[in-house]
Amino acid sequence: SETPEESIIEERIYTIPFSKVVYGRKIPRTKRTPRAMRHLRSFIQRHLRSENIVITSEVNEFMWTRGIQHPPRRIRIRAVKTEDDIVTIFLA
Repeated sequence: SETPEESIIEERIYTIPFSKVVYGRKIPRTKRTPRAMRHLRSFIQRHLRSENIVITSEVNEFMWTRGIQHPPRRIRIRAVKTEDDIVTIFLA
């Protein structure tokens, strides 16, 4: 849940595919979910131009539901950017 006292500058919904990043190349099975998490963070940095990214626990738990070897093929997220340049990622 976001705090109402901070004003929201923009809010976007993205579907981020992990298939080429995680499954496409020869990536060790035990590094797939950490790599997907790094890709999620870099995707948001690239699209919303912010270094301060907060990934909520619901997104983290969704990414890790099937363990380290089998991250989801894609994730649908809602990214909220506040006026103090903090981007928070929620499940859409």
